Amino acid sequence: MMKHLKIQGNAFALIPFFVFIFTFLGAGILLNDFYALPSPIAVVLGIIVAFVIFKQSIESKIDTLIEGCGNSQIITMCLIYLFSGAFATVTQAMGAVDSVVNLGINNIDPEYFPLGIFLIASFLSTATGTSVGSIVALGPIAISLADKSGASMPLIAGSLLGGSMLGDNLSIISDTTIAATQSLGCEMRDKFKVNLFIALPAAIITILLLAYLGFNSEVSSVVIEKGDYQLLSILPYILVIILAVIGVNVFMTLLIGILIAGIIGFFGNDFTLLQFTQKIYEGFLSMTDIFLLSMLTGGLATLVQTAGGIDYVLYKIKSKIKNKKSAQMGIGTLVGITNMAIANNTVSIVITGKIAKEISDEFELSPKKVATILDVFSCVIQGLLPYGAQVLLILSFAKGKLQLFDLISNAWYNYILLVFMIIAIYSSAWDKRINKFVKD
Repeated sequence: MMKHLKIQGNAFALIPFFVFIFTFLGAGILLNDFYALPSPIAVVLGIIVAFVIFKQSIESKIDTLIEGCGNSQIITMCLIYLFSGAFATVTQAMGAVDSVVNLGINNIDPEYFPLGIFLIASFLSTATGTSVGSIVALGPIAISLADKSGASMPLIAGSLLGGSMLGDNLSIISDTTIAATQSLGCEMRDKFKVNLFIALPAAIITILLLAYLGFNSEVSSVVIEKGDYQLLSILPYILVIILAVIGVNVFMTLLIGILIAGIIGFFGNDFTLLQFTQKIYEGFLSMTDIFLLSMLTGGLATLVQTAGGIDYVLYKIKSKIKNKKSAQMGIGTLVGITNMAIANNTVSIVITGKIAKEISDEFELSPKKVATILDVFSCVIQGLLPYGAQVLLILSFAKGKLQLFDLISNAWYNYILLVFMIIAIYSSAWDKRINKFVKD
């Protein structure tokens, strides 16, 4: 039986959150770069405002801040970030990214460039957990292929964008998956299964669509410069995916992946033992921003919650919720709007995770499905934002040869994924199939 929250909370307590969001947003608009102002600094400003306007004693507010920063879920999330950063950096250093790209490009027929780019981007972003990294690796190649072959540049660029967001959403080591699962307190493996049940049909339809468009396209023959690749170097990616799916602890999964990548790199002369340790540390440092952001946001959220801000948001949202379906849609809408405001899907999940958890508990929702909703909605919005990093990167690689609308309108996977997510929310039959697939 569902309960209804009667505590109205305190709207005034949300001011520090708004200071954080609008500082981050305002700096991005003013500087024309949403990554110019480090997000942890924007959070610190929100924390300072909380200390100024909240009535508790300084000692009490410090204790609350530390309690929030040191929350076990927050610390777990941060440690996973470190390990995933190390894995991504070590595998890239030993040539895994180049091998994936070259293996795909060397075996693609010109008429199927969009399909090939989509598949390569999907695997690469799923294996590395980053859409931006996938776009950086593939972007120049994709644009060059479109130029030389006469294939549709908007379609190739849209396929790159869609494939990159597929992995960003689905990967068990992506920032968004880590944030969503830790916020909801569910296993990555379970979230992956629910997510896969929604993302796989969307991917299959996208593949069929791109194959059909490729079969009916007219492109010129193009000579592709062959790049070297080693199948062995792709092994860590495949191993990590398999270990995660069968339920091996995420820390052990990433540790095994790092060690295997290190062994391959050592014997392949990609680096020495000392360089291996340096790459691990470099990977740790690459996650500094998201590490600090998650920890400090946890502290800010606890300050706001203690002052009644979270209760106010919950009261307002739940006044619009009639049942479990509208509760799920409300969570998706909330994280989507937050993502529009700050143009960062991971940050939007971190910000809304606590509220999503409260709604999930109140309406007895499946934590793994709610984690999937957070991830899907934030990634879909992120992949379509004109001022999002992914879109801006692709446009920069195109150097004026690609218009924004042409890129976004050809990101077919994003739209199809959103449709399947909404179906999964409102269709009871689909929901039963998900539960059976995941074995609730």
